Amino acid sequence: MFGGQVAAPINSPHLRRSGSRAVVSDLGAELGNGVENSYVHPLEINGSKNASIPLVTAAIVPSPTLLWRFKVLLFLLWGFICGKTGWQSVMRMSADLRDLFLYEAFLYYNPLLLVTTMVWLWGINLWVFSRSNINYAKIFDLDQNHLTHREIWKCATWMTIIVPTSMTAYLYLYSNGEVSLAASQPVLLYFAVVMLLIFPFDIFYFSSRYYLLRALWRIVLPLQAITFSDFFLADILTSMAKVFSDIERSVCRMVHRQVATIAWFEADSVCGSHSVAIPLVLVLPYLFRFFQCLRQYRDIGERSALLNVF
Repeated sequence: MFGGQVAAPINSPHLRRSGSRAVVSDLGAELGNGVENSYVHPLEINGSKNASIPLVTAAIVPSPTLLWRFKVLLFLLWGFICGKTGWQSVMRMSADLRDLFLYEAFLYYNPLLLVTTMVWLWGINLWVFSRSNINYAKIFDLDQNHLTHREIWKCATWMTIIVPTSMTAYLYLYSNGEVSLAASQPVLLYFAVVMLLIFPFDIFYFSSRYYLLRALWRIVLPLQAITFSDFFLADILTSMAKVFSDIERSVCRMVHRQVATIAWFEADSVCGSHSVAIPLVLVLPYLFRFFQCLRQYRDIGERSALLNVF
């Protein structure tokens, strides 16, 4: 009874011949279709790798809400550090030098901060257009690779971080006696902005950058028919005349190495307040708009185009 042989079916999956490999039933058929996308790892059973079992794994990805809160926390922390560092740097200066230095810092960074604000507002415009089902891509003659409001806000976020960071470094370095390093901060920032716009490689929204540059070129030289995007952008530029004037003042002081100095304080100096370049730069956007209206009148022959001159 206990010592007799036990008969087993020939097709049993647990039997194997001497010297042969083990035969294992198809676990995938038993577990269902969920095994198809699983990882199969061999297991060593009784000293031999004869069986494989499926191991279902899942990647742990944080929720978008958690990531957004973490980014907001980092942004607030960055803002606190910049604000505290800038305030301490300004308070470290003497009272008679503080006002002059703040005016100079305002001149260098105010234009870029205003441009950053404009980018934020343009993203809001695109968001309103998309929510209102307005096909702004067709209105502005944009290609399929145009930036959405989320991508515009991403650019504005980076601008919001980089510009105040450079300004904080400028204040901190100057207040600690590193005048040459402080003077390099606005120069590097303006240089980086120009290089980012003209960067010839297919990164950093290449098609959108060159779309903007082509539109600006058509505004400066209206030798072709005026499109709505050209007309719209030229109208925006007329509202930014003071920004262009401040940029010209900043670049003038950078070229003549007057950054972080009070050499520009004299009104009759090359970069002083009596410079003839100031009214010329202020009037340039309006001149571009004037010639654009003349070109439009030549193309369509409507007198209403001439009314836009005034």
